Amino acid sequence: MAEFNYVTKEGLEKLNKELHDMKYVQRPFITKQIADARDKGDLSENAEYHAAKEDQGLLEAKIAVLNDLITMSRIIDESKLDTSKVMMLSNVRVLNQTTKKELIYTLVNEKEADLKMGKISFKSPIGIGLMGKKIGDVVEVQVPAGLLKFEILEITL
Repeated sequence: MAEFNYVTKEGLEKLNKELHDMKYVQRPFITKQIADARDKGDLSENAEYHAAKEDQGLLEAKIAVLNDLITMSRIIDESKLDTSKVMMLSNVRVLNQTTKKELIYTLVNEKEADLKMGKISFKSPIGIGLMGKKIGDVVEVQVPAGLLKFEILEITL
């Protein structure tokens, strides 16, 4: 059985906007490129035609994947989230015990992850390490750069 794709309302809107762009902007553009290339004559030696057909195939594959992702998406009801432990959509204020620097992470779906915005995937090494933990817990997380130790200071939505 396929796994659900848990997203925020904004995340689902972003996926739908991306799908709309692919279907109603990119697809007609590629269709026009194919028609223009077809009008140039012999298709067997027409590089523009073959490139446009390849682009069309790639776009259709992306559309199918995104369609499936949206179908399997479930919006998380923030009103039912518990702030006593770290879970999806939690804002977690942690203290890096090595650098003594405080960081705030929001745990989100991997499609919504954006480290610059402090949004990390709940499936990332840090996300996995934080999931289910409570305030005061010290978490050890193995990342490519080495072992990190975080103390959980605060959990909010």
